[in-house]
Amino acid sequence: MPALQRTEAVHRARLLDVHAYAVDLDLTRGAEVFGSTSVIRFRCAEPGADSFVDLEPVRLRRAELNGRPLDVTALDGNRLALPSLAAENELLIEADMVYSRTGEGLHRFTDPADGEVYLFATCGPDMAPKVFGCFDQPDLKAPITLAVTVPEAWTAVANGAVAGRTAGRWEFAPTRPISTYLFTVVAGPLHSVFSEHEGIPLGLHGRRSLAAELDREAAEILEVTRASLDRLHELFDERYPFGEYHQAFVPEFNWGAMENPGCVVFRDELLFRSTPTDADRELRAMIICHEMAHMWFGDLVTMRWWDDLWLNESFAEMLGYRIAAESTRFTGAWTGFAAKRKGWGYDADQRRSTHPIAGNGTRSVAEALVNFDGISYAKGASALRQLVAWLGDDAFFDGINAYFARHRFGNAELEDFLDALADASGRDVRGWADAWLRTSGVDTLRLDVKREGERVTSAEVVNEGSRPHLIKVGAFGAADPELRLSAIVPVEVAPGGRTPLRLDHATRAELLLPNHGDLTWAKIRLDAHSWETVRESLSLIEDDLARAVLWEHARDLVRDGELAPAAYLELVAEHLPAETSAATAEAVLTFARTDAAGRYLDPAERPTALCVVGGAARELLERPGAGQSLRLIALRAAVETAECPEELARLKDWLDGREEPAGLPLSPDLRWAALARLAAKGGAGEDEIAAELERDPGSTAELGAARARAALPGAAEKEAAWQRLFTEGGLSNHLLTATAEGFWRSGDEDLLAGYVRRYFTEVPATAGRGDTVARVLGHSLFPKGHADAETVRAAEECLERTDLTPTQRRALSDELDDLRRAHHIRG
Repeated sequence: MPALQRTEAVHRARLLDVHAYAVDLDLTRGAEVFGSTSVIRFRCAEPGADSFVDLEPVRLRRAELNGRPLDVTALDGNRLALPSLAAENELLIEADMVYSRTGEGLHRFTDPADGEVYLFATCGPDMAPKVFGCFDQPDLKAPITLAVTVPEAWTAVANGAVAGRTAGRWEFAPTRPISTYLFTVVAGPLHSVFSEHEGIPLGLHGRRSLAAELDREAAEILEVTRASLDRLHELFDERYPFGEYHQAFVPEFNWGAMENPGCVVFRDELLFRSTPTDADRELRAMIICHEMAHMWFGDLVTMRWWDDLWLNESFAEMLGYRIAAESTRFTGAWTGFAAKRKGWGYDADQRRSTHPIAGNGTRSVAEALVNFDGISYAKGASALRQLVAWLGDDAFFDGINAYFARHRFGNAELEDFLDALADASGRDVRGWADAWLRTSGVDTLRLDVKREGERVTSAEVVNEGSRPHLIKVGAFGAADPELRLSAIVPVEVAPGGRTPLRLDHATRAELLLPNHGDLTWAKIRLDAHSWETVRESLSLIEDDLARAVLWEHARDLVRDGELAPAAYLELVAEHLPAETSAATAEAVLTFARTDAAGRYLDPAERPTALCVVGGAARELLERPGAGQSLRLIALRAAVETAECPEELARLKDWLDGREEPAGLPLSPDLRWAALARLAAKGGAGEDEIAAELERDPGSTAELGAARARAALPGAAEKEAAWQRLFTEGGLSNHLLTATAEGFWRSGDEDLLAGYVRRYFTEVPATAGRGDTVARVLGHSLFPKGHADAETVRAAEECLERTDLTPTQRRALSDELDDLRRAHHIRG
């Protein structure tokens, strides 16, 4: 059967009212299959009507409706018909389910470090039926009571608190009403750290091979958790509503984290086996705050259907950054948002697949996952910052608290949110929503400035878009040796108009920066004098956030073909070595290496361009006074841009311990990055990869080896990697990603050209392998660096096919848009 359609969900929600789930999982049946029994009690508004339940078993053993056996052979794909419902019903489903290796459903992982097995459930859109029979749509919420049987030495953690435990049998208390996509259980020989905050039990959990990392990081994770709870309790009338609060760090997780109430799941890379940078720690803090905000936005009140995903993600994103900046030591979190996160959203909003923040037209669950994108997250968060600026904090949070009170443990839509805000503020919130939430695309704010010598005689902000913007214009003047902020000018810019700028205190401004403070969602264009000041003095600007906004502006100019990639690299060489923000330095070096040099230049020009990036990285690495975080970021860039024989020889010396890079130990991640670079350049082979794998076994090594092997340039090695990628079930989700990431890093141009042709022929045939595989092969394996007319044509022809899944089509379409952009830039 096709994925659940919105029309079907609307009909089923009108018909059914789910009272409760009782789920019993047997996780002791071996490495392939687990047992799943669910009992669902529900009411039917129209006795005698028919409906259906969602499940994806390998074998349906038994199904009974109100004590009456159902024909198990009538299972149609992922649906079982429920005929002639009574007013009150009880449905029993007993089935064998298959463990996942792609992070969809109940994922099973064997730790290469010690052979221990770990399980965790991911029940995002369309995944809960892979774990238990259910009515899988957001607006059929119900309490879930879980019991799970595991090996006796294991621990189990789930949404509810432990209610009873005997040998290998864990029983959990009923949850509050939640949607099925928020169900989880985490099981295995877990290492745990427990604490408490204001009566709320707290737990941290991870696999045993990461016990030392969890113990080391627990203090900071708990500090951020407590600070986030405190701040949200200040902002919201409703206290944390789900009892205990567990945070489980699990292997091979597809996302950064998932907001399961009572048991948030994070990817365990956030435990930092390698030395983290300040940017890494800041991002983790934001993710912790983001997921905590979801306990209200998404869990307490849940979107009715997936086209209101923004009611979950945009709010959690905005509050994640805000709380991190206001209530933790990561006060510069908004700089990281400007430098790294917003680019993801700006790119998404300029592709053909762009969509409104709200009401994005999601017709089926199959389409839901493709909108977990930079628009729902970064753009939505920016729009909410504008809304807060327009309404003020008091009115905004008064409306939010009314919204929670009206819909607690239920579901809501955009109109419900607007009703609450309009009542609280008395403002035309619906008009604002029409302009901001129901439209797509990026406005451009341009400065039109007139000068006489050094004096600014007049300035206007020209809005080349359709939305109103509340912004600040920053005026920067020379103050040797810095470029300092001399004035901030608030301005309300009308749609499609010109707004004069009052510059009483800024007439000698060397730089006028629209969107100072990064309060809106818009591209900016500077006047010619201001841009020349940026080219000469970017690193002299004292404000971290202002520099981040300007680096993003430069990135945008390159992508729009208004600044040559070589000119951008000159900016990097001139100003990046003096950068003090770890998040900005990381974002700039990444774009310079992967896009400016790796995509937008002809292949013959790339070695020289990489030398420029590597030179800037090494200068930052060796800068007196640069902290460890900046030096680690620079070291990674130096490793990944090593090009000439001398630089490659230095990588070998570092790996062999004959030299330490600028006094920094080479962490596991960096060792594998260096080995992958050497493999791609012909300086290492299978013997070196196998030796490194044996030196420090574990998941980091397993992924590093997969990436390095795929990077080997020989024809036989490329074919072997290709076969691993296109063999169904051969690789887990993370190993598939690592192999895809390594594949295009090396190889003869003629050899790789053949694989480009094969890619567009063979990728569509992987449709049956699921959404995760589609995203990995559609994005990570896409031949991004081959921005020529032939590749563009091949991608266009592939997208003309009618057998692509929604996830395949979205991934390939987005990559094609970026490929066309790169082809245009290369001329």
